[in-house]
Amino acid sequence: MSQAVGSRYAALFAPLSASGEGAFIPFVTLGDPDSGRSLAIVHALVEAGADALELGLPFSDPIADGPVLQAAATRALQAGVKRADCWRIVAATRAEFPELPIGLLVYANLVCHHDPAEFYARAAEAGVDSVLVADLPLMEAGAVADAARRAGIAPVYIAPPNADDARLRAIAAAGSGYTYVTSREGVTGAEAALRDGPSPLIARLKALGAPPPVLGFGISTPVQVRAALAMGAMGAICGSAVVQRIAEHLGDDAATAKALTTFVRTMKAATRRIS
Repeated sequence: MSQAVGSRYAALFAPLSASGEGAFIPFVTLGDPDSGRSLAIVHALVEAGADALELGLPFSDPIADGPVLQAAATRALQAGVKRADCWRIVAATRAEFPELPIGLLVYANLVCHHDPAEFYARAAEAGVDSVLVADLPLMEAGAVADAARRAGIAPVYIAPPNADDARLRAIAAAGSGYTYVTSREGVTGAEAALRDGPSPLIARLKALGAPPPVLGFGISTPVQVRAALAMGAMGAICGSAVVQRIAEHLGDDAATAKALTTFVRTMKAATRRIS
């Protein structure tokens, strides 16, 4: 790809910030519930107003995922979805939405089982902008991040609520595109209320010049989106609540599209400044 590392994210966040607006970024697992429907789902999310996408590759041991996302990976794998199918979905999405930031959230086995350079080259060819390797510690990520940057892909890192200043400095220095700030420890999953603990962490990341902080884990309502932005986040990532709507309408494509469209529009509306 000819794009500079992280440039689509920069082009997204700059105007949003200038207008006092945040980004809404839904997550889904590629291939859920099958390849054809997955492509339709991804496109429906963007057409409904998603500012960027975070996409997962189906994996047999998604240790950072709660039950809703684990079930999505299982559905994709049981449908026979392969890596090549996932790349085709990304490439088709990139062709239709050339300016849309597209990120992957994956596990180290998927990147390092063969050659990381090969993984990132294929991701770049498909149109991926960033990759977050959820279970790869920052102190061990140097070679993988180098492979990502050589392919023109931004390495994204998680800033957990218990990160000390040294770790935040390292994240700020090493990351590109955006910084994934988790609202709590543990696995993914929707919560009834968003905790306010990330506020000082987000402020510190900004002071250190980190890539734009985006809050994830537990976000499932417009109220939580507004709370995330009030904490200083540049956007909100929502996975389990999106995927739950897919699970609730399996076998009814029209109902799936309607549920996702309504949800994304409502969540996106919460990112806009009330005049």
